[in-house]
Amino acid sequence: MSEQISAAEAMPQPASAAGAAAYRRRLTAKQMEAEVFARATRAIRAAEQAEPLARARAVADNRRLWDAVHASVMDPTNALPPPLRAQIAGVALAVLRECDRPAPDLGFVAEMNELFAGGLWR
Repeated sequence: MSEQISAAEAMPQPASAAGAAAYRRRLTAKQMEAEVFARATRAIRAAEQAEPLARARAVADNRRLWDAVHASVMDPTNALPPPLRAQIAGVALAVLRECDRPAPDLGFVAEMNELFAGGLWR
């Protein structure tokens, strides 16, 4: 894999709790959503080399994230165009299936997180 900077790494990181609060106030709703994906990505990347409990926690957190994404795009009141909603639902289901495997491919989960974070950050 090439030495690319992921969306999670490219986003600025605040230094303190006060700095974090100020940072969040400057973000748009889409950028805050991107930050959720970036945090999930960092947890999954760290879990790749972690003990089983940390892996399970990171996978469970990512599963909750993607379950919420799926529920959101399946909501008939969602304002996104139906074809886009269907595509996002398909990705969400693929990630959820991967998270449910006995040994999930954490690289795949992290890559999907990064792609969505990057798309939201724009």
